[in-house]
Parts: sequence; C-alpha cells; structure tokens
Amino acid sequence: MSTQGNAIKAVLWDFGGVFTTSPFAAFARYEDEHGLPKDFIRSINATNPDANAWAKMERNEVSHAEFGDLFEAESRAAGHAVNGSEILPLLSGSLQLEMVTALRIVANSYKTACLTNNMRTGHGPSMSRDPEKAAQIDKVMEIFEKVVESSQVGIRKPEPKFYQIACDMLGVEPSQAVFLDDLGVNLKPAKAMGMTTIKVLSAGQAIDDLEAVLGISLR
Repeated sequence: MSTQGNAIKAVLWDFGGVFTTSPFAAFARYEDEHGLPKDFIRSINATNPDANAWAKMERNEVSHAEFGDLFEAESRAAGHAVNGSEILPLLSGSLQLEMVTALRIVANSYKTACLTNNMRTGHGPSMSRDPEKAAQIDKVMEIFEKVVESSQVGIRKPEPKFYQIACDMLGVEPSQAVFLDDLGVNLKPAKAMGMTTIKVLSAGQAIDDLEAVLGISLR
C-alpha cells in the first residue's frame, strides 16, 4: 500500500459495506432464521457472477420481479429456493458515522467519487426502503464530487470500464487514485489499473489505512 499521499489526487469509495454496515451480516441472519446453509446467499451471488440474477439486476437489465424469479431459480438449483424479493431489503445497512467524518475531511483536499454496484430499489443509491435512513444517506452522497451507479451506467464492478468512468469524471489517472471497497474481487482490477487499494474490514481499520496512504488525520 502506497504512502505517497502527495501523488494521490482522488479517493474513490464503495458505499455498501464501507459507509454502511455490510449486508453480509443481514444475509447471515436470514440464513439462520430460514435454516439455510452458512453463506448460502453469497454462494449464489458468486456463481456465474457476470451473468447471474444479481449481475443483471445491478446493470438494470431486469425488473424487481424478474430478479426475484431468476434468483429463486438459481437458489433452487443450489438446493434451497429463495425468492430474490426477500433478499433486496437486506441490502441497506446502518450508516457508519466515522466513515462519513473521514469522507468530509478527504473531500476538503482530494477529489472524491462513490463507485457503487446498486439496484433500482428503495430510495436512491442507498437502496433503503426507510425514507428517514434514505434521507440521511442522501446527505452523505452530496459530499461526493461524482457518483457512479451500476444501475445508471449499465456496467458494474469489477468491470474495468466502471473504474475508468470514475477516473474520467474526476480527470485523474488510475495511478493518482485510492480505492476503498469491502470486496477483494472489486479491488483486484482497480489495483491492476494502477490504483492504490484498501480492503475495508472495519471502519477503524479502513481509516487507519487511508491515513497511512494520505498522510493526514481523518478523525
């Protein structure tokens, strides 16, 4: 991980699992409540990841109802039928305020963009069905200079073009950007393009790592 903060001009951020708590915890609760194998939902999403129901939904290629049926067919084939309509409400986590503070500080000195794989469900990029929570997240989204949503541009992480769109919007080269995401599969192409990458395991760890890269306090 680079520590040459003076070479960095932009910080790119994933949203879910970075600014909000990870949906994986919600998936685990659902699996426990419904007697499903551990990590069953994630295994469905990871199978045929470029063309499965999840990918099609994030590229806005299918409706909510179509996603529900496609996900159910995929999960049935894996041994346990789950309609995708039951999974969508699990996507909206709780806001992590320390990450918002870090973003505000970063935005004072660096270009910023949010790169989010999302679905046209709920209220805006947050995908929340709770209007109050959605309003809180909308205020966070206003801090970013640019927002790139998979459901709007029709491509998604980890497709390299998705990252290039963000760099082009900000007028920076990939080598001048830091990218934070909670999924290694999304970080791999960004790193290959020349970005400094940070895998978000927790808010505290991510802030520590970003402070080391930028050489500034983010608290």
